[in-house]
Amino acid sequence: MKLSDIDSQDLKKDQPKELEGDITHNIIEILEEEGITVDMLVDTALELYAPHPGLETREIAEERFRRELDIAISDANLCLLIYSGILLEKEGEKGKLPNISRSSYEKDLTFIIADEVIGMSIAKYISGDKGIFEFVRFDKQKPGILSKLGPFMDDVIGGLIGGVSASMYTRGMAEAAVNERKPKKNLENSGVIAG
Repeated sequence: MKLSDIDSQDLKKDQPKELEGDITHNIIEILEEEGITVDMLVDTALELYAPHPGLETREIAEERFRRELDIAISDANLCLLIYSGILLEKEGEKGKLPNISRSSYEKDLTFIIADEVIGMSIAKYISGDKGIFEFVRFDKQKPGILSKLGPFMDDVIGGLIGGVSASMYTRGMAEAAVNERKPKKNLENSGVIAG
């Protein structure tokens, strides 16, 4: 039997297609309560900045990173992934994680990989395999705020920064390529008089 042979029923057909009600908790505000600001995210991302077409300067990269971050955090699913990491970090600090002692949590033992899985999931959710590549780059070097965060949050924030950075580079390069293909106006024959 193939999966395509299985009859499917839409058991959730009566559910709304959009979020309902007032949003009372914003992920950026929650991160700020944890001591992580947007400026810290930007500064950390730009520590590993490398000029690319469409991102020739740090100023352009910062503007694009902020825009890509806004796009990413507009997704409720991504915000829930980030929030899950925040909750795991808080429970780890209290020594309340299942099957892990408080000292194991504090030592960030290498055989505990749930934190990396969450970080990679966040990065991949934002920008696919390119996001995972960027996550690994940030996870290995731990620039900026990443070096100061706990075992879960360094990977959660590394995943967020990695995914957003990958989107920043991808979109920047794509827009540069599109702009390069646009025909250039010939100002000499355009009738424009330079002043």
